[in-house]
Amino acid sequence: MYSTLFCSKFIYFVLIKTTLIDMTVNNPLFIFTVITVIWFIPGIIVRRINEFKRKKKKEKAQSDAIKKLYPDSKG
Repeated sequence: MYSTLFCSKFIYFVLIKTTLIDMTVNNPLFIFTVITVIWFIPGIIVRRINEFKRKKKKEKAQSDAIKKLYPDSKG
């Protein structure tokens, strides 16, 4: 009893799974979106990392320039 019920539910699940996979993989709009996301996401991440590094470098250069203009007075 349980084996036939399990087998029928498993076949139903596999049928739905293959249908969904066929509908998404064979859909040109979906494939275009996936390729676009895979193409642009790493570029966006790298750009943000570089902007962060450049901002930190600029702040350090400004603080060094200010330290040169106004050295610590001793005494």
